[in-house]
Parts: sequence; structure tokens; C-alpha cells
Amino acid sequence: MEPLSLHFLHEATGARFMDVGGREAVAGYGDGEGEYRAAHEAVALHDASYREILRITGEDRASFLHGMVTQEVKNLPVGSAAYAAMVNAKGAMVADARILKREADLLLELEPGTGTKVREFLDKYLISEDAELHEATGEHGLLRLLGPRSAGVLAAALGGPFEVLAHHATRTASLAGQDVVLVGNSAVEPHGVDVWVPRAGLEPVWRALTEAGAAHGLKPLGFEVLELLRVEAGVPRYGQDMVDTTIPLEANLASAISYNKGCYIGQEVIARATFRGHMNRKLTGLLLGDADVAPGTELRRGEKKVGWLTSVVRSPVKGQHVALGYVHRDSLEPGTELTLAGGPATAKVAALPFTPA
Repeated sequence: MEPLSLHFLHEATGARFMDVGGREAVAGYGDGEGEYRAAHEAVALHDASYREILRITGEDRASFLHGMVTQEVKNLPVGSAAYAAMVNAKGAMVADARILKREADLLLELEPGTGTKVREFLDKYLISEDAELHEATGEHGLLRLLGPRSAGVLAAALGGPFEVLAHHATRTASLAGQDVVLVGNSAVEPHGVDVWVPRAGLEPVWRALTEAGAAHGLKPLGFEVLELLRVEAGVPRYGQDMVDTTIPLEANLASAISYNKGCYIGQEVIARATFRGHMNRKLTGLLLGDADVAPGTELRRGEKKVGWLTSVVRSPVKGQHVALGYVHRDSLEPGTELTLAGGPATAKVAALPFTPA
């Protein structure tokens, strides 16, 4: 397990650690309820530097990546970010990525444990293009702010006004003597901001944000509560809710797909599925009541298997266990009651997100 750069700092605050894709992450800081409340009512700070980074350089970098992902890259403005999927020729996912387009390179932010897989996938198709792939996890770290007071914390840390960033909008800044990139990330929480930091500068930036957040009720946020927030927001995670047989449209990733761009690997399959107008199964929400069951549990309607669970959490918003899971299109209507394998507990199909709009 690759340790966090700030392991010593988190350990000093009583953090528990866990393995996520072969990399160390903070599981929690001993006050899950407080972490959750801070993310909803104040501000929470998460060390996401366990995420992997791939860098692409060369004159053809944008056109090469454009042909490898479902999202627009060539016409993505410099300084912008975008979310994309990578699929194989059969339209099934290889991985997902957040792309940051900079003046001299492209950065791909990846789920931990997928960096080697993504590099091998891209390298397979890199033949005559002027593009080079570089492992860059050791160069960059990612810190994530969530909560309605995120902008106030950044204003205090930057020493000037900070306007809330739209999703994937970016801003460069100097924070604690470090050149950072701020990226709006409202996928899980409406006020979220990701702070891209040179890895060598993680400690001063973490301390500066913590100090600036003291007056705003900031709490450090562990991976377990981040997962709770993610599931309540209905956001799938590759490796948990998406695997190498998932077609992006099954996982509600329409926003990761550009229908105006040129060809890319797997485009024909995605286009056919879009033209057909439906998938045989889709990711949806499920209300479980008091049933505490594991991901992978089958869902049945009568004697027929109609799906399975992928993520399960206890939701404070719903006051019960809730899940993400795949369900056959004939059973997707909200309110449809399904049986959990092994019974007699049931699951009720629910619209996503679980959290109020």
C-alpha cells in the first residue's frame, strides 16, 4: 500500500487508515457524524492525494486523447476540466478520468489502482502520434473542499475575494507559497472545490486551509464519509459501481459523452445504444430500510433476477440503508418493490439523487 504523503499529519490527529486501490487513504478521524455535518452545513477538507495522475505531453496530445475518450478534448479550452470515460471497442469501460487541460500538457486524474491499466490502454493505440505518457502521481496531490463555506475558506486562505466556481471551471492561484489550480467539483456537493497542489507543497497548503477554515467550522473528512456523501448524491465510482463490463450509459454517464466530436474507440457501440433510446439495465437508487446487506447482493422480482447492489450506506438523509445498484429496465419505475436475495427483506427503487435538489 502506497502511503499518503501527509500520513504523519493525519496520524497526529487520530486518523484511521485504509487501502483504496493499493493506495493509502484516511478512513476517518473518529467523528463521522461531525464530518458529515461539516460537509453539509460548514466545510470539510479531504486529502484525495491517493488518486493517481497521468500526464500527456507532445504536439498531438489533445488530438490523441480526443480519439481515446468519450468527451471533447480538442476543443476543450486551455485551463478547463472535463469528465470522461474510456471504453474499449465493445463500448465497455476501461476507466473514467477527470481531464485538466493546461497550456503545455493534459493531466488525467484517475481512481487509485487504475493508473497502470489506463497507461497500457492508451499506449496500445499510441503509434505515430507526437504524444508521450508520464506517470505524474508523484508530482501532484489533490485536496478537496466540500460544504457551503468552502468559498469563505478559500477567500481567507488566498487573502482576497473568491467567487464560487462552476462545475469544472478553474482558477490558478498562489496558496501558502504554492502554485495551485482550483477546480469546481459539484458532483458530490454543490460547493465543492478541488485544489491541485504540487505534491511537495501538500503540507503547507493543508495547514493553510485548516487554519483558514478554523473560523468556518472546518473538519477533516475521511473516505468513509465521502463515500456516504457520494452514494447519497447518486454518483457512481469506478471499481465500485462501474467495472470493465459497464457501458457508460448504464451508469448514467451521459454528461461524460460528447455527441458532437469525431471518432473515438467504442463510439459505434455508444451511438447505437443512444439511438436505441434505452439500456437493458441502469444504475438506480434503492431504499433498503433496516436491511444491512453487502454490495453484490442480487435483486429479484418474483423468481426472476433483475439486478444487484453495488454500493450500500446508512443514509442520514433517508434515515435508513440505501444503495446504488443496477436494475433491469422493466423494473426501474420508482416505488417498484424488489426482493433481496436470501429474503425476506425488500428493496424499493428510488430516483437519484437521494439528497434533496
